[in-house]
Amino acid sequence: MQTVLILGATSDIGLAIAHRFAREGYAIQLAARNTDQLEPARSDISIRFQVPVSTHRFDAMQPNEHAAFYAGLPAKPDVSVCVFGYMTDNEKALTDWSLTERTLHTNYSGAVSILNIIAQDYAKMKKGVIAGISSVAGERGRQSNFIYGSAKAGFTAYLSGLRNYLYHHQVHVLTVLPGFVNTKMTAELALPGLLTAQPHQVADKVFLAIRKKKNVLYVKWFWKWIMLIIKLVPESMFKKKKL
Repeated sequence: MQTVLILGATSDIGLAIAHRFAREGYAIQLAARNTDQLEPARSDISIRFQVPVSTHRFDAMQPNEHAAFYAGLPAKPDVSVCVFGYMTDNEKALTDWSLTERTLHTNYSGAVSILNIIAQDYAKMKKGVIAGISSVAGERGRQSNFIYGSAKAGFTAYLSGLRNYLYHHQVHVLTVLPGFVNTKMTAELALPGLLTAQPHQVADKVFLAIRKKKNVLYVKWFWKWIMLIIKLVPESMFKKKKL
């Protein structure tokens, strides 16, 4: 039986991905800061899909704990999915360094810390899959969320380089760019329905993309072309936009 590790399993997308892999017979490792919050999901998935499910404490903001966390897993996961993220109001983050720091550490340095450890292990074994949930917000900085976007831009670049590095060790890396997703994190935002995916749609696309060994996944295909157009706008014009 293969095993998938979900880093950030209390998120709506993380939980949906756990369900998707469990449906395919994978053993599930759910990791998040609060393991008490994971218990209902552990019980539900194990009963619903009849697969082993374990819970593990993981905090992206505590990189000094990451090596021990990975070493303590009951089995080395065949697939590791990095789902966790943090987004706050950009104006608040501009005036409160603690919010900026949390944004950068959660979305970038915390993810890099744990994936570096997993990548080294996978490289030694010459097998494994890493999937990272990044964001189209990292494709071009905008005034409304450039702090969050800059962290995701770094994470996207990291995944690209990691994919290049691990290719030579027979390890696959998938970058996921979901676009808008209807989750707890975006609950206060007025998202356009046509452009917005549901967590189960993200999970389905991630599972299939891993099977097909895709490199980059736009959950809704048109985001690729939307972002291409946005990136082509000259900087002299783009800086005048209210985006």
